[in-house]
Amino acid sequence: MTVQNALAQGTKLLEDEGLGAPRLTAEVLLAHAVQRDRVWLYAHGDEELGRIGWIHFGRYLHQRMAGKPTQYITGRQEFYGREFRVTPAVLIPRPETEHVVEAALAVLRPGMTVVDVGCGSGAIAVTLALETQARVIGTDISLEALRVAADNARRLGATVEFVAGDLTAPLRSAGVIVSNPPYVPTGDRTVLQREVRDYEPPVALFAGETGLDIYRRLIADAPRILETGGYLILELGYNLADPVRGMLGAEVWGGVRLIPDLAGIPRVLVAQWLGSSGLTDSAAGSPQWISPSPSP
Repeated sequence: MTVQNALAQGTKLLEDEGLGAPRLTAEVLLAHAVQRDRVWLYAHGDEELGRIGWIHFGRYLHQRMAGKPTQYITGRQEFYGREFRVTPAVLIPRPETEHVVEAALAVLRPGMTVVDVGCGSGAIAVTLALETQARVIGTDISLEALRVAADNARRLGATVEFVAGDLTAPLRSAGVIVSNPPYVPTGDRTVLQREVRDYEPPVALFAGETGLDIYRRLIADAPRILETGGYLILELGYNLADPVRGMLGAEVWGGVRLIPDLAGIPRVLVAQWLGSSGLTDSAAGSPQWISPSPSP
């Protein structure tokens, strides 16, 4: 079995299963099986694959045909030009979320502290730490997700502080809050792609009957830690731009704007906190700081 023949067979199996991008997926899985990059596959198409490579490739093909996302099979996903480690404990970073990074870069000023709420793999937090000189803190309710994020920060050389807690509860101050929160209505579970429904963490996907539960809680608590003039930057679910924007009181939030994705769908909301003297400065609970775990 040559590399070229293995690719052809893998592509056919994925194609027959009705999976998208069968050739690209076969290339990614075969490259992972032989621990090479995709360029190597083309330079060595006539080379014998070998028994071990074929066994690994066959297992990966079977997993993908069963619905497991390619990213969870390879343990990798690119985001903002960098490779992040991903596991089933974290949501797979999407290209649309890069708009959140761009929005944050546009408002960040020297000395600001950025908080990435629900940081998951750390894609946003690590990217902002590497692209700016800001102090970056990532929070998540999942300790397993925080360990993945901390490992990504260590591997990529980013200085990020990670803290376990519910949304902004453990924190007291921030200049910018960014978040890609859960926003899928629980009733939509049955219509999700099986790759998402059966494999990605529910805590990172679902947010009540309307998908608005986390937005509502985060917007209500953000003023407690945001400095006057600070920013709240949220990724938006499909058709949620108007209800989320409606949660922002005009008397205390200014400069509200929506940023579309490449398909023209409102994807990111940016709002500036104007301040309110009636708010109290209190934090719920003590931070539990997470240190990077060694790479496997």
